[in-house]
Amino acid sequence: MSAEEDHRVSTIELFFDLVFVYAITQTTQLMADHLSLLGVGQGLAMLAVLWWCWCSYAWLGNTIHVDHGIARLAMFGAMAVMFLVSLTIPEAFVDHPGGLFAPVLFVVCYALVRLLHLVAYLGAARHDPGLRRVLLRMFAGLLPSVVLLGVASSLSGPWQLALWGVALLADYLNVYLTGPEGWRLNAPAHFAERFGLIVIIALGESIVAIGIGIGALPMSWLVAGAAVCGLALAAGMWWTYFDVVARVSEHRLTQATGVERAKLATDSYTFLHLPLIAGIVLVALGLKKAFLYIADTEHHTAAEAVHGVPIWTLTGGLALYLVALSSLRKRNLGSWNHQRLVLGVLLLAATPLLEHVPAAVLLLIVAAVVLGLITFERLRFAAWRREVHARHS
Repeated sequence: MSAEEDHRVSTIELFFDLVFVYAITQTTQLMADHLSLLGVGQGLAMLAVLWWCWCSYAWLGNTIHVDHGIARLAMFGAMAVMFLVSLTIPEAFVDHPGGLFAPVLFVVCYALVRLLHLVAYLGAARHDPGLRRVLLRMFAGLLPSVVLLGVASSLSGPWQLALWGVALLADYLNVYLTGPEGWRLNAPAHFAERFGLIVIIALGESIVAIGIGIGALPMSWLVAGAAVCGLALAAGMWWTYFDVVARVSEHRLTQATGVERAKLATDSYTFLHLPLIAGIVLVALGLKKAFLYIADTEHHTAAEAVHGVPIWTLTGGLALYLVALSSLRKRNLGSWNHQRLVLGVLLLAATPLLEHVPAAVLLLIVAAVVLGLITFERLRFAAWRREVHARHS
């Protein structure tokens, strides 16, 4: 059954997203367990793989009602295989002794997730030759990507990650070069809502990271204050996306039609939301490590600073998030958000200095910076913001 213009997110799609909640948690833990440039690179490559899977089903759910008939069974099947993908994430690059060879299992399960999506989508496109053609072109890009990932499972270290990068580039570039013609986006509000929900899921990971960072360690006033700062940072990131960016993006998508709508959806959501989510995940990793410094008084002091890879994931992740938000404005309104770009650059430039302040002070500074940005924008663009809210309420 095809989806209509007023189609909304179904409960089975929300249920499907629960697997990705776990997958994102696994990805953050993968980077936390291998806290190096290589480990962070592996985590980001993994996130790109998971993102492609999630986006594929978001597009499918916008084309047909996935909570009806055979599509419902296909969704459950995809959930089962995707859950296996999530379980193998800790061993996707380096197999642990005993049991199945996880890197190959990961690639096989990933290929099955994508093939299930293709079969379900081809079923939905049985009366739509244009959609069938673009799906088959997507499959042509998937094959070499899966083969390369399979070859990468026999390698290790930088060469393995490099081959992952080539595999992802082949898949992403194939879809990008294929262009928007042939794709169908029946319900723009549903599509925008799906991506808004995945942003909330990623932000939820940053809150979970605070709790994991504290773990079973004793509470103190310092930990409590730092936790409030961490939550304020997550709330500020929510605000910078949902207060204006999400509303404008959805409005532009709704106003567009045909190929223009499909192009806008591909650019704004499929591609530009990936660095947005990556930035949030990197911030979550930085928060997790910062709270370990603050709460673990047995191995760290209150005056100890976060340094090395953890602090760069926090500031770099936030900078990436701000750049992604500005890029969304450029794509939808034709102009950059300069204050967010400048703030992103300043965060990176200030990171060597922030390596010398206590972890709790670092969280206070980063949260204050984001809240200061929000305050500035509310005052500087108050009239335009009220107009956006009135138009898109």
